[in-house]
Amino acid sequence: RLTCDSGQWWGAADRTTFLGTGTRIVPSDPADVGEIGRLPAREQKLTLHVGDVLDVTRDCTPAPVRSERPRIGCTLPEVFEHACPGQQVHFDDGKISGLIEDATPDLLRVRITRAAPGGSNLRAGKGINVPDTRLDVPALTAKDLADLATVVVLADVVDLSFVREPADVTRLLKELDRLGDDRLGVVLKIETAQAFRNLPQLLLTLMARPRIGVMIARGDLAVECGYARMAELQEEIMWLCESAHVPVIWATQVLEQLAKGGQPSRAEISDAAMGERAECVMLNKGPYIDEAVTVLADVLSRMAEHHDKKNALLPTLHSWHPDERPDRVWSRTAGAGVVAGRDLRPARVPAHPVETRGVPTERT
Repeated sequence: RLTCDSGQWWGAADRTTFLGTGTRIVPSDPADVGEIGRLPAREQKLTLHVGDVLDVTRDCTPAPVRSERPRIGCTLPEVFEHACPGQQVHFDDGKISGLIEDATPDLLRVRITRAAPGGSNLRAGKGINVPDTRLDVPALTAKDLADLATVVVLADVVDLSFVREPADVTRLLKELDRLGDDRLGVVLKIETAQAFRNLPQLLLTLMARPRIGVMIARGDLAVECGYARMAELQEEIMWLCESAHVPVIWATQVLEQLAKGGQPSRAEISDAAMGERAECVMLNKGPYIDEAVTVLADVLSRMAEHHDKKNALLPTLHSWHPDERPDRVWSRTAGAGVVAGRDLRPARVPAHPVETRGVPTERT
């Protein structure tokens, strides 16, 4: 049943009715015949199982509702020029993975090799990683270069994503020089295996700038290199940056469960504690972000007494003090341990030579 009210049409049906753009409307008055205009797009999802075949196409127009096999578009055309059969493809931060069975200039046919037991949903806008494929894609796009003129006016820091080679850094620095900017900080996001392999050269190139940093983008890095290898890579990145006196941002899923759900897991508390060795920790957004900031500050202040970068500080352990009475209360003040008013800041090895039992020692 159709009703017209103040120029607006309202419809009601007593059974399921399929309406789409262009559907012809024939009300009781033949003079009012018309068509439904363009309806807004509705986000769809694909449910993929192990063994399914997925077509990844250069054409990003929506696939037909009924088609021979599921299909998605890829917004990076260089993928189709360099990908080969047998190479890996990861979707949505590795939640779904597959192998390329066939590659043409316009299509990659992918056999799904990893998905959840009941199938994994793939939605629009999710990332696609091809770790085995060498892509000759500049880190700075034409739009990036156009946006830099606004960035240098409004921002304090610019992050360079998917940097791979020193030439990517050089191009950014030259563009900033051309814009007359010597203030903006530059942070390199290390999120590919190629960026990790080239990190020493990337750092040397970046040091032409006074305000610099490195972000360990662990999400993409884990997808590119594997989760077990990522645990080692983040350590090596920390060592290299410490040697170069370059500050590090510890990023990706830090206290994510707390920020989004209000309750942290045990594992992410340990992960946040590891972040104390970096100069900055990036948190995820979520409805409990205030609680996440408070917990992170508490964890980092505690760990600052135990570690300075990768060096253990060996603070005094309270269980080793037999003279301490059980009724003395352990409390924290401004990040330093205090027992009954006694300052327990971590003991450090002095920088100058000292005599210890007749053996001279010095910090190395």
